[in-house]
Amino acid sequence: MSTLHSRGAGDAAWPVGGGEAAALVRAVDWSRTSLGPIDGWSPTLRTTASNVLNSPVPKVLMWGPDHIMIYNDAYAVIAGANHPRALGGSVPGVWPEIWDWNRVMLERGFRGEIQSFRDQPMTLLRSGVPEQVYLDLFYTPVYEADGTVGGVMCTVLDNTDRLQLERRLAASETELRAVTDVLPVLVAFIDRDHVYRFANEYYREWFGLTPAQIVGRHAREVIGEANYTARHAMMERALAGETIASDATIQHGDGSWRRADVRYLPRRDPDGSVSGFHVLVFDVEERAQREEALATANARFRAAMDAMHGVLWTNDAAGRMIGEQAGWAALTGQSEAEYQGYGWADAVHPDDGAPTIAAWERAVASKSTFVFEHRVRSGDQWRTFAIRAVPLLDDAGEIVEWVGVHTDITHRRAAEAALREHAEQLERQILHRERAEEQLRQLNENLEARVIAEIATRRDAEAKLAQAQKMETVGKLTGGVAHDFNNLLQVVSGNLQLLAKDIAGNPRAETRVANALAGVARGSRLAAQLLAFGRRQALEPKVVNVTRFVQGMEDILRRAIGEGVEIETVFGGGLWNTFIDPGQIENALLNLAINARDAMEGQGRLTIELANAHLDDEYARTHDEVTPGQYVMLAVTDTGSGMASDVLEKAFEPFFSTKAEGKGSGLGLSMVYGFVKQSGGHVKIYSEVGHGTTIRLYLPRAMESEDIEVAVDTGPITGGTETVLVVEDDDEVRATVVEMLTDLGYRVLKAVDAQSALNVIESGIAIDMLFTDVVMPGALKSPELARKARQRLPDLAVLFTSGYTENSIVHGGRLDAGVELLSKPYTREALARKFRHVLANQRQRNQSIARPANAPPPPPAATGLTVLLVEDDALIRTATAEALRDGGHVVIEAASAEEAMATLQTARVEVLVTDIHLPGTSGIELAQRAEAIRPGIRVVVASGDTGGVAPRLPGALLLTKPYNAERLLAAVRGGAPGRAG
Repeated sequence: MSTLHSRGAGDAAWPVGGGEAAALVRAVDWSRTSLGPIDGWSPTLRTTASNVLNSPVPKVLMWGPDHIMIYNDAYAVIAGANHPRALGGSVPGVWPEIWDWNRVMLERGFRGEIQSFRDQPMTLLRSGVPEQVYLDLFYTPVYEADGTVGGVMCTVLDNTDRLQLERRLAASETELRAVTDVLPVLVAFIDRDHVYRFANEYYREWFGLTPAQIVGRHAREVIGEANYTARHAMMERALAGETIASDATIQHGDGSWRRADVRYLPRRDPDGSVSGFHVLVFDVEERAQREEALATANARFRAAMDAMHGVLWTNDAAGRMIGEQAGWAALTGQSEAEYQGYGWADAVHPDDGAPTIAAWERAVASKSTFVFEHRVRSGDQWRTFAIRAVPLLDDAGEIVEWVGVHTDITHRRAAEAALREHAEQLERQILHRERAEEQLRQLNENLEARVIAEIATRRDAEAKLAQAQKMETVGKLTGGVAHDFNNLLQVVSGNLQLLAKDIAGNPRAETRVANALAGVARGSRLAAQLLAFGRRQALEPKVVNVTRFVQGMEDILRRAIGEGVEIETVFGGGLWNTFIDPGQIENALLNLAINARDAMEGQGRLTIELANAHLDDEYARTHDEVTPGQYVMLAVTDTGSGMASDVLEKAFEPFFSTKAEGKGSGLGLSMVYGFVKQSGGHVKIYSEVGHGTTIRLYLPRAMESEDIEVAVDTGPITGGTETVLVVEDDDEVRATVVEMLTDLGYRVLKAVDAQSALNVIESGIAIDMLFTDVVMPGALKSPELARKARQRLPDLAVLFTSGYTENSIVHGGRLDAGVELLSKPYTREALARKFRHVLANQRQRNQSIARPANAPPPPPAATGLTVLLVEDDALIRTATAEALRDGGHVVIEAASAEEAMATLQTARVEVLVTDIHLPGTSGIELAQRAEAIRPGIRVVVASGDTGGVAPRLPGALLLTKPYNAERLLAAVRGGAPGRAG
């Protein structure tokens, strides 16, 4: 063990934080180890050690040839009795019992290998006693600035308790039956053949069948043909991995029909496959009857209020009026904005205002019933009201809200004034009236008590029911709104772009058109946010390395949140990739950062944390819409004001915002929530008033390698002369797009629906592209139109467009494979580029660079060249590679720029043939890098849209799609590619 000694104040500044382990690091005399004093450590060693010490995950750093150990507090638990002597010690000295294992791991790590092990069994000496443990181990080499490996970092996760629990659960089927048999819930398990494999005793009461009579029988035999037919589709969805919840009416064993909540829960095997599904049937008949009784009570309550000519209102605990108060607005004429907070006092007579407020404050302070009278402006007159308000208290005795009633007593008080003038003559009548008033007051008190009791009884049920109905309603509305709204935006956008050509040279008019187009863009974003919340947007997910993605957004985040907010990032080791839409996750992270900035009022700390996460079955059971499995966790934490519980409940609701009016749409968090849920992820929010907020996004793990998408400027837009069939049912949209395509040079045919379009195709007219809206009227839908059109015209290119795709070409929230989509509203430039890209790739597939049987073979190459072929379309890439090999060349194939870069750095490449539009880095940027890495390399750019290439790649040869083998080989040899074949 290295010697501990006292250090000066100057040395104690590093490492910062880190808990007990960091304090020990500051105390160790490192000059007695091969690492030497801390002041002499390399920047890499200091940075890595600091990250290890401040990580919440168990980590140990083994540095230098002596494998000196530096670890954090979490790892100290694993070290057990070896702590604290292990800190600063060598690996073989601390762990002799597993040195044979660690020696091999360290040798590989110092060679630069990354290693990982799941549930690795190991025997450790704990207080001299061998103990079997199971660990997740992740070994990562740490490189010095000169490229050499300085040490190896190991992340250690102890899974011993989890595995022991799983083994216990595997042996608990008998216990499961014992538990389920006593539950008043139908519980069963059905396999992939729709055969019952488990049923609890409760089936006897409902169906008169014992579990033994059910197990082994097909679901059709148990629940009946009609019921099976109705539920077959839901069963198949459950077997596809979807959790299903539905309402049903089932006949009970006693002959009555009872309402039930039926749920299908997929069961996944360890390999991720679905082996069947659990069936849970809850009897909700009594709950439904209670809801019906609640509706009756509500009607009775409204009738009672009408009968007493009173105005009901509610205030928060401090006496502020919040939310919609229809009765108060009708009485005073105040708008919602005017009576919010303490604005209600503005409707009170000036002479009564101060006494009212003083009496109200006393009632709030004492938590007692408020009884008062004052005059309130109603229309053009002042009317007198009797007020009675009762506080609703929680279990702790704190006020939750106030419920009060204003009763109009104007006429009564007027009569009292008249009676007082004749007091002597009418004393007996006045006394009688007072007795009547006392009886009326008692009646009012009893009625108000009943009103308050009714409100308290219905509040919980109403809150849940209203929340579910609101979310469902908004979700359904988004699709229809997006479709019609985006069609409208497309008409406006298209005509503005056409108008822009007519007013070119008029700066003032151009500015107005530009402003109008900016408004179209804002409307499009609003529709996209609504679709995101409703989980109805067409996602285009990619495999994303979230660590690199977040690091790439650092500049954007700093500009968005300002210099007053410190950004801290915490990245766990060995982070997985995730399958997510890059544009949407960028918007989500930006939204969360901006919300955090506002919560901190521009001053504080924003922490972005990334880590691998596993959500188990227990977590999934206690959280809605969560699938157990592996996720990448992205957490955003601020040091702001935090959220109260009532705000937390509404945080993800659309249009809900705590910001001042005009400062936010209230769609930011709801968009994040809807997007993550549609992507198969999960969102969790933690907040405490005065201590900040943490929002965690759990993104689904991807097993594939990273796919980075980069926007590419490919020069000026171009049109074409091909024949296009436009299918659009909206007259204005159709007219606009036809004019835009005609302006680009295309020959345009048009149809109002899919059936009309099919008639045009069957007429024999030569058509190059079908451009059709997705959502169309009539029995024949757009995907079916595309399929039939390609049967008749195999060479036909197809491009879909829509502002809302429903589920016709988007499934599971993702665009179907092989489908091209141009989302509305789109610009003239986007339309032109998409057309050239789709047409060129379709022609290249059609031609496939196949030579006619009677065509002479191409002349052999003078010298066989090494050609790097970069093309993301598999059919085009295969055919092109075959033609190059027939020409005598050596061909290396790559599907992306990232694969091509690895080849350029390791192989001697003489010719680069690349498409422009690649899934990640563009072909132009790839060619520029290739020329820097391999001076003198010959570059051939093959694309259907080569505009703008020449200025950026002056020495490149341009090969326009579609091309034949002769033109391809001529370009590779450095000759002119000639005309299109």
